Formats: sequence, structure tokens, C-alpha cells
Amino acid sequence: MPLPTIRATTILAVRRDGAVALGGDGQVTVGDTVMKANAQKVRMLRGGKVLGGFAGAAADALTLFDKFEEKLERFPTNLPRAAVEVAKEWGSDRVLRGLDALLAVADKEHGFILSGTGEVIEPDDGILAIGSGGPYALAAARALTKHTQLSAKELVQRSLEIAGEICVYTNTNITVLEL
Repeated sequence: MPLPTIRATTILAVRRDGAVALGGDGQVTVGDTVMKANAQKVRMLRGGKVLGGFAGAAADALTLFDKFEEKLERFPTNLPRAAVEVAKEWGSDRVLRGLDALLAVADKEHGFILSGTGEVIEPDDGILAIGSGGPYALAAARALTKHTQLSAKELVQRSLEIAGEICVYTNTNITVLEL
């Protein structure tokens, strides 16, 4: 009998007024059971100059974070180049290609969603969302951005709360980081 599907995470990043915030919920769900309520899925990278979050298998995501940090060291002032280099390696390396995760990374100028199929997506509006509750958080963030004056950090917090109220795979144990 195969293991149940692991569903975990809503990650959201918002850039506004010269600041960027990235946050994630804490829920990890296996099948129809909440296995963990306060997982840490977001972190500061490159000495606090880049924010990152993951959706998917934790061990796979941590491997990808390590690869991403290697590229950031090689291209310390060029997040777009580091993102492209990770995606190229991730998509072409036989071992990395099997990793099951998505990364969302952002600094004050850029934000990218990275996948193992080689996608490097920089949304036009500066709002990134991944994970099972990502569409809900994205919709909330877009609406709140247009109709409020909330800061980037407040937008992420409130949007993740809204996603947590809707998505059964997302909770409201939220961690938000800001640059």
C-alpha cells in the first residue's frame, strides 16, 4: 500500500514600498492527518539578504536550499542569475531532478518561483505563492494590495491567515520574515 500524499505548506512573498516579506504556515498533513502544526518552511539566506520558502518534501527542499545558497555565493549580487543556475542544474542533474519541492526566493528587487522542471517564474506584480494554499493566499494578497495600505509584512500575515481559514492543508501558525 503506498504512503498517503504529504500535503504541506502555503508560502507567500509580497514586495511593497521598498520592502519584501515572505511567510509560511506551519502545517504538515499526511493523508487526512495533521502530523505537525508548527513546521518552519521559511528562512533567511545569504546572511539575511535573501528570503526563501519551500513547498513539498522537506528533505528535498533542504537539499535545494543548499544548492541555491551555493549559487548565491557564486553570484552574490545577482539573484536572477543564481535562480537560473539552480533551475538549470535542478532540471539537468539526474539526482536533483527527482526532488519533490518548489522554492520561492526573494530579495528587495526580485522574487522567483523555482521548480524541478526548469521553471524560473518572476511574477509581474511582485507576489509569489506556492503550496496547497498558494492560490488562496495569492488571491488574498492581490486583493489586499489593491484595496489597503498594509505593509508587505502585514499583507503576508493577513493573506496567510485567510488561506488558513480556507485551505484544509494550511493553518494559521504563521512565520513571516522581512527585508
